[in-house]
Amino acid sequence: MKKFECPCGYIYDPDIGDPANGIAAGTPFEDVPEDWVCPKCGAEKEFFEEME
Repeated sequence: MKKFECPCGYIYDPDIGDPANGIAAGTPFEDVPEDWVCPKCGAEKEFFEEME
């Protein structure tokens, strides 16, 4: 599964998810709810870029 990076530098890793905000480990970025925001800076999901 691919990782996605926020402009602030936070990396969403699907192997880890974001358990503190209700996103279970193993959740692909595509399956993260549209209203989820970066836990570090609050940026919306649309601002994340897929990592190579």
